[in-house]
Amino acid sequence: MKAALVKQYGAPDSIVIEDVPEPTPAPGEVKIRLKACGVNFPDVLMVAGKYQMQPAMPFSPGAEMAGDIVELGEGVDSLTIGTPVLCMTGFGGMAEYICVPAHLAIPIPPGIDYKTASAVMLTYGTSYHALKQRARLQKDETLLVLGAAGGVGLAACELGNKMGARVIAAASSEDKLELARQHGAHDLVNYRDDDLKDSVKALTDNRGVDVIYDPVGGDLFDACLRLMAWNGRLLVIGFASGTIPKAPANLPLLKGSSIVGVFWGAFTAKEPQANQENIAELTGWFLDGSLKPHIGHVFSLEQTADALMVLAGREAMGKVVIEI
Repeated sequence: MKAALVKQYGAPDSIVIEDVPEPTPAPGEVKIRLKACGVNFPDVLMVAGKYQMQPAMPFSPGAEMAGDIVELGEGVDSLTIGTPVLCMTGFGGMAEYICVPAHLAIPIPPGIDYKTASAVMLTYGTSYHALKQRARLQKDETLLVLGAAGGVGLAACELGNKMGARVIAAASSEDKLELARQHGAHDLVNYRDDDLKDSVKALTDNRGVDVIYDPVGGDLFDACLRLMAWNGRLLVIGFASGTIPKAPANLPLLKGSSIVGVFWGAFTAKEPQANQENIAELTGWFLDGSLKPHIGHVFSLEQTADALMVLAGREAMGKVVIEI
């Protein structure tokens, strides 16, 4: 089978496409013929050797994927060959086949295609957990979303709107802001051309915002600390800018605000029941059309490096997917 392999840490163009033996399912596992793999910023970090969890080399990146079950390991009776499934494994998805524990393979509901199935779990799972459990976002509160046209940012715009918040989308170009508007944003801020702090203060009559969703970090983080309303919550999602910021502790004190970490992967392990409830709600919204994932970039397996470069260069418009 073909697989995209990391044999040395570095930029995305260090990835190689090679033929490797097909895996065989162990007891309790299923073998999946992959059809699509979602691409996420943690994949870029993992390729560079900068993620908090690094698999042994060589490895294939790709945390979320979708395909068909083609073989059952010993003792698996909860699934059948031919069933379309999606799964989250942390890595291994940028390949033609993968074996996973049967409990990680989730049947794809009718009406959802492979590309969409591979594009929703991490982005919407992260964003819904962030807004629901971590921020406890309330109807009529104000939500500022940075990186609003990226995978997680666009999901946050949609979900914030659905939860009844006023959504302010912030991004680096007019095209990105227009996409955010189409996915639920009420107000738009171009932080490449305009000052983020001044623009948001003008939109909120100097009150500030209740919740900030920040997957970017860097210099924008400091501006966000100064934009919090009383009792505001600043959600730390990630650091797409490449810089992990440091927070002046006096600012949360003066604002009565909170800096709230969001780690969806740990949440799924430590609070599985709450996560299953979230996923059930999200699935219902996908099926009734309330949520409409935007897949802005589709690449082949041979173009894995190009797919990762789109994220590394902060060029993504919606979700990036590798079609296998």
